[in-house]
Amino acid sequence: MTENVLIIDFGSQVTQLIARRVRESGVYSEIVPFNKAEEVLESFNPKAIILSGGPNSVTNIDTPRAPAQVFEMGVPVLGICYGQQTTCEQLGGKVESSEEREFGRAFLDVKEDSPLFDGIWKKGDHKQVWMSHGDRVTALPEGFKVIGTSENAPYAAIANEEKQFYGVQFHPEVVHTPDGAKLLTNFVRGIAGCSGDWTMASFRETEIAKVREQVGDQRVICGLSGGVDSSVVAVLLHEAIGDQLTCVFVDHGLMRAGEADEVVSLFRNHYHINLIHVDAQDLFLGRLDGVSDPEKKRKIIGNTFIEVFEEEANKIGGADFLAQGTLYPDVIESVSFTGGPSVTIKSHHNVGGLPERMNMDLVEPLRELFKDEVRILGRELGLPAAFIERHPFPGPGLAIRIPGEITSEKCEILRKADSIYLEEIRSAGLYNEIWQAFAVLLPVRTVGVMGDERTYEYVCALRAVTSTDGMTADYYSFDHDFLGRVSTRIINEVRGINRVVYDVTSKPPGTIEWE
Repeated sequence: MTENVLIIDFGSQVTQLIARRVRESGVYSEIVPFNKAEEVLESFNPKAIILSGGPNSVTNIDTPRAPAQVFEMGVPVLGICYGQQTTCEQLGGKVESSEEREFGRAFLDVKEDSPLFDGIWKKGDHKQVWMSHGDRVTALPEGFKVIGTSENAPYAAIANEEKQFYGVQFHPEVVHTPDGAKLLTNFVRGIAGCSGDWTMASFRETEIAKVREQVGDQRVICGLSGGVDSSVVAVLLHEAIGDQLTCVFVDHGLMRAGEADEVVSLFRNHYHINLIHVDAQDLFLGRLDGVSDPEKKRKIIGNTFIEVFEEEANKIGGADFLAQGTLYPDVIESVSFTGGPSVTIKSHHNVGGLPERMNMDLVEPLRELFKDEVRILGRELGLPAAFIERHPFPGPGLAIRIPGEITSEKCEILRKADSIYLEEIRSAGLYNEIWQAFAVLLPVRTVGVMGDERTYEYVCALRAVTSTDGMTADYYSFDHDFLGRVSTRIINEVRGINRVVYDVTSKPPGTIEWE
């Protein structure tokens, strides 16, 4: 039986990191918005509950609270930051706003030994943690004791060990709390008693069984883009249901150099998956002709994809299920802590949404995984490293890497520049250090001199970021020699580009890059 940990989200930007840390300890976890928690508590059957941080103040009457049932289920509860504060307020303690706020690095003075600190901290220790709070607990509920303090938080860590309720004002989920991951492991495995046997191999077996139960003897159609997500979905489903699966690869002419051939070769010739390859390049580029607005481009691509996909589905006599590569960050970002509606289908696969007339149920075997976990599952399924390690590339492809009007000429220019960029990254042994790298053809032309000839050509921007799960990203710091070498090659080898720049912006949660 699966051991589950439920994380109730109060809106912290780093809630997803709690789930990651728990899963890294070998325990399965899911996040649910605070206002949806009550309806899933019993069905989820958690062995432990974690209450996240959040931007609100418990001192205000109309701010979020945990369902009362959380404290009545007899399972261990850990409150983090806002989660600690609402635990105290709901159980009879007191929280007040304070002028003595703590943001960033702080130090915890450990006042008592505790199962929460087992093997990492002991009484008398002075340990670095990461704080982010203005309010603070000023009185504890009955049965609680102080197990840690900081300079501006007299109740920085608290415990009711009889009921196994714990609270910390700091954030153990972030790397700036060096022993935080171990603290969370202590909670879910030591205190809650989870065995820690959740692995990707067990996930694979569970999901294959779920797919077989959901699909039965019916047919599934899958939109295969060649990216990591759809590739893993296709192979997992093929293992589960075999010839009941048909994949449709819509070649819209906006892919990187050589990718279309690679997709067809791997899935048709190696895996022997039923694959329909649709060459729709002229159709897509024709409909994008003269369109500059980025959102209009996305909708045109999405609607055209639906049209082509639906036409091919009808040719094979239709299907009962549509498979797609929805990941956990998609679920998290589409359901905000205030209860925003879930999207029907990922925008970079299908911008226009799934038409009701298609009358298919969704199969989403990856919706509980983070991106790096999908890569692990892909390795478990035996996918080649070239596919597993491939940098993420959005469904609209080059169209969102070409701001402004799309033309076949611009696509070819960008394709060549992008290919040189990735070739140099691979040659330098940097490809797997980088989460995502790509070139952008800017809608800017500059005057230049090449030899004795005056040129008026495009500017190419290069982008490379590091990330673990795709929720946040920071730019990759290339050395100047590398950037000089890449720039020289692009300018010399790609007619149409006479200037290259490098983008050094970071990506906070929820932002969109170059779209």
